[in-house]
Amino acid sequence: MLDNYTQKAIRPLISSLADALHGLGVCANTLTWWGWGLGMASAVAIVNQMYVLGLCVLLLSRLCDGLDGAVARLSQPSDAGGFLDISLDFWFYAAIPLAFAWADPARNALAAACLLAAFISTGTSFLAYAVMREKQKAHTSQATCLQPQHEPNPTAPEATVTRADKSFYFVGGLTEATETLGFFVAMCLWPSYFPTLAFVFSALCTVTSLTRIRSGLRDL
Repeated sequence: MLDNYTQKAIRPLISSLADALHGLGVCANTLTWWGWGLGMASAVAIVNQMYVLGLCVLLLSRLCDGLDGAVARLSQPSDAGGFLDISLDFWFYAAIPLAFAWADPARNALAAACLLAAFISTGTSFLAYAVMREKQKAHTSQATCLQPQHEPNPTAPEATVTRADKSFYFVGGLTEATETLGFFVAMCLWPSYFPTLAFVFSALCTVTSLTRIRSGLRDL
């Protein structure tokens, strides 16, 4: 819900850092792996109840996650890079609730399980939407190519399936990256309130999943 506003606010900073990193020869996939590694380090810190350290490393992880796409756009974005980014992001999002459950199983395990289930529902809803939209686009392009041409133009370029700027079609919702990061920050700052925060965010994720399913049934 807040991603558009957040991206506009931080775009100048991200662009400046991306330009500098690109000039140094740092590639987007390297930043993606660094973001994942820092995310796992954050989870380890949380497991050991070093919540402030975990928060600091978590924020660095998300900075890398924001920079990899910006660096990729300065060179040559690839489907492989987008696939890697999405895959490691899900790994990170699962690791943080698991870390809180591990840090205090008696207090946090049930809330973490609910949050993981909610993350699965939001993840599958937007990925399923992305797959179906890409399939529709491929079918539309194929149908266009097969239409008879009354006056063929031998110099016209062959129709191809084009891809949007993003690595996948994305339908928004109540809980996106900004909201998720905000709740993770709150959990690290006030770890004793993790169960309450996790249950609240799980409910918000459930609303997001339901609205995405409704959008998919309407649009596809």
